[in-house]
Amino acid sequence: MQKILIANRGEIAVRIIRACAEAGYRSVAVYADQDVDAMHVRHADEAIALPGTTAAQTYLSIEALLAAARSSGADAVHPGYGFLSESAAFARAVEGAGLTWIGPTPESIEALGDKVTARRIAQRTGAPLAPGTDRPLADAAEAVAFAREHGLPVVVKAAFGGGGRGLKVARTIDEVADAFGSATREAVAAFGRGECFIERYLEHPRHVEAQVLGDGRGTVVVVGDRDCSLQRRSQKLVEEAPAPGLSTEQRARIHAAARDICAAVDYRGAGTVEFLLGADGTISFLEVNTRLQVEHPVTEAVTGVDLVREQFRIAEGAGPSFDATPQPAGHAIELRLNAEDPGRGFLPSAGRIESLRIPGGPGVRWDAGVEAGDRVEAAFDSLAAKLIVHAADRDAAIVRMRRALAELEVTGVATVAPFAAALLDEPDFSTAGFAVSTQWIEAELMPRLEPQGRAAAAGERPLRRVPIEVDGRRVVLGLPEALLAAAAGTVQPQGRADGSGSEPDAAAIPAPVPGTLVRWLVEDGARVEAGEEIAVLDAMKMETKVAAHRAGVLQQLVAEGSGVVVEQAIGRVDE
Repeated sequence: MQKILIANRGEIAVRIIRACAEAGYRSVAVYADQDVDAMHVRHADEAIALPGTTAAQTYLSIEALLAAARSSGADAVHPGYGFLSESAAFARAVEGAGLTWIGPTPESIEALGDKVTARRIAQRTGAPLAPGTDRPLADAAEAVAFAREHGLPVVVKAAFGGGGRGLKVARTIDEVADAFGSATREAVAAFGRGECFIERYLEHPRHVEAQVLGDGRGTVVVVGDRDCSLQRRSQKLVEEAPAPGLSTEQRARIHAAARDICAAVDYRGAGTVEFLLGADGTISFLEVNTRLQVEHPVTEAVTGVDLVREQFRIAEGAGPSFDATPQPAGHAIELRLNAEDPGRGFLPSAGRIESLRIPGGPGVRWDAGVEAGDRVEAAFDSLAAKLIVHAADRDAAIVRMRRALAELEVTGVATVAPFAAALLDEPDFSTAGFAVSTQWIEAELMPRLEPQGRAAAAGERPLRRVPIEVDGRRVVLGLPEALLAAAAGTVQPQGRADGSGSEPDAAAIPAPVPGTLVRWLVEDGARVEAGEEIAVLDAMKMETKVAAHRAGVLQQLVAEGSGVVVEQAIGRVDE
C-alpha cells in the first residue's frame, strides 16, 4: 500500500489520516459539500469531492467513493466506522477494483455483520444467547407475533446496523409495530439497508465487549475488554477499559466466546464482539461489529497497541504484531463529545463552534473532527470529538477526567460535557458502587440535567457547482450559495429561522433539531392533546419525535420529506 483513501469523515477520518502519516502512507480524504473545509479535509495529503449534500449521495455512494479512489490514484481504502464500514458490497467492490480493503473479507462481513447470521455462528460456538429470530423480519406483523409468543420487552435491531441506529425497544405490544417501522427507516438512512430482526430485551444490563484482531487465517487475538454501558438511545456515550467489576470467570468467558466466534469465519483485521451482562451475572451474546470501534482509544491506552496501525499491518498480509492478550496497564475512560443537549433529551445541536479550549496534561488524549470555527453539520453524526484519559487505576482516571472536563470549553453548540461532569459525581458511577446499565442515563440521570443555551438557528451551507474556464481548461467550482447571492446583489433572509422576521407565534410548533421531517403521526386538521406525539424528524441519523405543546387543532406547515432548521415552525396548534 502507498496511498490510502479514507471513505469517511469527521473524527475517525482525522484519526486514520494521522496514522497514515506515522506509518508512511499518503492519505486521501473525501468530502460532501458541507465538508468542503472540514478538519479531515485540511489534514489529508489530498482531498476529493463527493458532490452532494446527503449521506446517500456521498459517504454511502459506492460509485462515488470508487471514482474518488480512481481519480486520486489510491491503492487502498479504509472505511473507518459507520457509513459503509460494514458493507460487504463495498468491500467486494473495492477488492474488485484491484484495491486493498483495510478490513475483514466480504465473506466475514456478511457472516458476522448480519446480526441474524452472527447469532447462528454464536450458537454453533457455544456462546450464550437470548431468544430471537434467526432471519430478518418480513414485516411489523411478524415482530408483533414474536413479542406475543416470547413476551416483552423486545428489541428490534437493524441486521446491518450499529452504533445504536436502527435499534428500538418496545415494552408494550402496541409499541412493537412502530419500533419495527422506526428501526427500518433509521437503518435505511444510516446504512442503506433496512432488514431488521427481533429478540428478547434484557432490562438494565451492562454492555461489555471484547476487542479482537484476526490474521484472516484462523488465528484471532483478543486485545482486551471494555465496558460501554453508559448509553442514551442505545448509543454509547462513555466507555472504559478494562471493563470494571468482572470476575475472572466472566472475563475468560467473554474473551473465549469472542475469539471462537471470529475464528469460525477466519476473521481478518480489527473487530469487536459485544455482550450483555445481566444483573444476575448472565452473559448473552449481542453482536459483532466488523470494523474499528469509536471507543478503540481506551483499549489502545491500557495496552499500548495502535489498532489502526495493526489494521494496516494485517491488510499488508502480516498478522497482528503480538499473539497473546496484553496485560492491561491502568485504566482508561473515554467521553464522546457529541454536539447534543442532555437537558433537552440529548437533542442534536448543529451549528458553528465559536470557540474551543482543548484540555491537555498528563494522561489526556483528544481525538477530534472539528476545530474552533468549524461546523457540526446537521446532515451527519453529532460526534464532534472524544476525550480520553488514562491513569494508574479507575479512581485516578475519574479524577483525571474531572480535571480535563474543567479545562474543556466549547461555545456555539451544546455538548454532552455537562452530563459527563455530573456523571463523575454519581455514586452509581463510583468504583465502589458501580451500578450503571444501558438504561441508567435515561432513567436516573437525564431527568436532573439542565438545558443549555441554544445557538442561533443556522441553515445549511449549500454549494452551487459552477463551470468556469482557467487557462483554457474547463473546471468546476463548488461555491457557497451565500457568496453567489452576495455577488449577484441579492439579500439573504434575516430574522427567525423560518425567514418570517416576526415575533414568536404562540401556536407554532418549532422544530427542536435541524433535519428532515420524516412523517406526520397526526392528520392535518385533527385535534391533538398537549404532549401528544405528532411528527418524526430525522436529525444526525437519529429519529426525534415532536410533541404538541398544547391542545387544539393541528395545521401542518411542512410536507413529509422536507428539510427544516432548528426552531422553524413545522406546524401550528390553534386552540
